[in-house]
Formats: sequence, C-alpha cells, structure tokens
Amino acid sequence: MAGVEIPTVGTPAGMRKINQRAVLDLLRRSGPATRPQVAKDTGLSKPTVSQALLALEAAGLARPTGQTSTGTGRSAVLYEADPTAGYVLGVDIGREHLRVAVSDLGRTLVARRDERNTARSGAALVAAVGKIAAAAVAEAGLSAGDIVVRVVGSPGVADPEKRCFRHAPNLPGWGRPGLIDDLEAALGPDLMVENDANLTAVGEWESGAARGASVFGCITIGTGVGMGMMVDGRVFRGATGAAGEIGYLPYGRTRSADEPGAPPARGHLEEATAAQSVVRGARELGLGTAKSAREVFRLAREGDELARQALTAEADRLAYTVASVAAVIDPELIVLGGGMGAAADLLLEPIDRALRAFTPLVPKVVQGELGEDAVLTGAISVGLQAAEGLVFDRRVGAA
Repeated sequence: MAGVEIPTVGTPAGMRKINQRAVLDLLRRSGPATRPQVAKDTGLSKPTVSQALLALEAAGLARPTGQTSTGTGRSAVLYEADPTAGYVLGVDIGREHLRVAVSDLGRTLVARRDERNTARSGAALVAAVGKIAAAAVAEAGLSAGDIVVRVVGSPGVADPEKRCFRHAPNLPGWGRPGLIDDLEAALGPDLMVENDANLTAVGEWESGAARGASVFGCITIGTGVGMGMMVDGRVFRGATGAAGEIGYLPYGRTRSADEPGAPPARGHLEEATAAQSVVRGARELGLGTAKSAREVFRLAREGDELARQALTAEADRLAYTVASVAAVIDPELIVLGGGMGAAADLLLEPIDRALRAFTPLVPKVVQGELGEDAVLTGAISVGLQAAEGLVFDRRVGAA
C-alpha cells in the first residue's frame, strides 16, 4: 500500500518487524500473556520478545493489562493486543433493512444501528447508508479516521470494472456504473464490498452453525435468494464472482391440460422460493389474511392447517434447491439462513423428507444460528482480517 515502507526481509529492520508481528499475532490469537509465555510460544528469545513488546507498546498496538504470579511467587506483567488500535465498520444492505455495526480489533461491538430501508433509488440508498454509518461511528465516540476498514455486504455481485453491483434486482439503481465509488465517498476509504450471502457463510463458519465444516453452503432466503459457499475456510466465488447466485436457477411447471402443446412455463428459483412466494402460496390455498411470510410462520405454529400446507409446499421447493446444490458441490452441510431461517423449525423435517423421496444425495440441513446478525458478523470478521495487517503496517511504519 502506498505510503507504507516494506522492510527487506533479512535486514535488522526487517527481522525486527517480523518478530513484532509474530508477538502481536500471538497476543491476538491467544490473549494476554507474560514475556516468558510469549517467548515460549513464539520460540523467540526473551530479549527479542522484550524489544518487540516495547516497540508494540510505543506504537499503540500492545499494552500492559495487569500482573500474574509466577511459580516462584514473583509477579510478571501481562500484555495484550490493544483492541482500541483501530476499528472496523460493517454494513448490511438489504431491501427491507439497513444494519451497521462498529467493532474494535478485539471483536467487541462498540456501536450498532438498525433502520428500515425506505430508499427507492441508488442515490437515496447511498445517502441513507452514509447517514446511518456516520451515526454509528458517532455513537461509539469515534471519528471517521478511527475506522481502518469498512465492509459492505449487499445482494448481487460487485463488478470491479463498472464499479457497481450486478444481479441485484431488488435494489433499484444498484447496477449503475460508479455506484461503488459513491459508496466509498459516503463511507470513507479502504472500502471492501462483498455479497451478503458470502458474508453470511463466513459468519456461520466462524461463530455459527457451520463451525468446523470443510465444504458447506449457506442458503439465504428473504426478499431474494442467494447462497454463499465455503471450501476449506475460503469463500468459493467462481470465475466472475457469481457462484451461489442460485436465484437464477431455472424453475417452472408445465402448462395446464387446457393448453395442449404449449411449452413449459419457465421462471427462476427466486420467484418460486423467496418470502413472497410463501404469502402467494398461502393465499392460493385460501388463507386470505396472510400479508407476510412471518405471519404465515406464526399461523403455522398456532396450528393453522392452510399455513402448514403453504410451508410444506415451500419445503418441497427448498428441497429442490438443496438437491440442485448437493449434486454440484457435494456439501457436508447446508445452512438455512435469511428471513426463512426463522422458520427452520417448521421446514427442516419436511425438507429432509422431500429430499429423501427424490435424491440419494442428502446433506445435513440445519438452521443458521446468527439470524439477522449473520451478514454483519461476516462483515466484521472480513474487516478485522484486513484491518489487523493495515494497523500494524501503519503504526509500526510510523513508530
């Protein structure tokens, strides 16, 4: 990155920075430790560790956090990575809601804002995102300069050339060239943009239902439909970043018998499985009072037979989705997230039953654990990975 001096490996300055980074990484990974503990765990000499800790403390990257008693009864200073050395901003942009969180480098949330998305144009949405983000930063008692990395999760696929999002039909104006530049102007520099389903997968893998899974998919169903896939701890993106855009899978049914010879009616999976399809299916069954998928879920839990039938039909469509994914990536796990994840207790059994009825490829399907926090959790995680390196380079380079 421009402005950061990269020391030559093997020079005294280069070796000092390598040692300092090793000590800092250990404190971040393992928590507070004494000089002897750091020396033992890193394999560095005690004088080298002492020099590294002094440099890190001077740079504001490490700090004393108390004392501990050694076996001989003598006390030793405990050091920890300073979580206030930098902050990360996470943004979740959805058709219905905007969610923003600010985290320090120790993964502690210091501010959180949630608002309804009332914007109906790209420009209005960018302005709304900038406003709620600024409010969250101010709520945390920080300035824009304290934010090291900003991570935006959004439907669609970021286009690095046109600087916009492709495949985000539920966000008007989101495909306008230059829109990501407008977002960066509203939020600040060092902006990272990522598909929201991918961030959901990262969140569930790190601290949710997919912990430890080597190959899994996270299907998110709300206003739209998407999927994030991870293989060996890394997001699988495909050739153009569109891997997981399962909403575009063809899905349809044949014409009725009174239209002989007519071709099949074709549509997309998103039209058949998104939240609005649950409402539409409930009304077709005669449940005229259904106004939202959430209401259908509530009625089903209360024992309403028509609502239960509507969810059984949705489970069949989701089983088709899972079967399509299973035949391609052979996942060990499928996590059901998004708004539909809130009804997983009603859907998991009929999904499993439908799967076993028409395919031998039956991965385990589970409910996501993070709920509406999933995208923000993934955004903060991705941001922290980037911020840790940036903070070290900037502060050690300036020290």
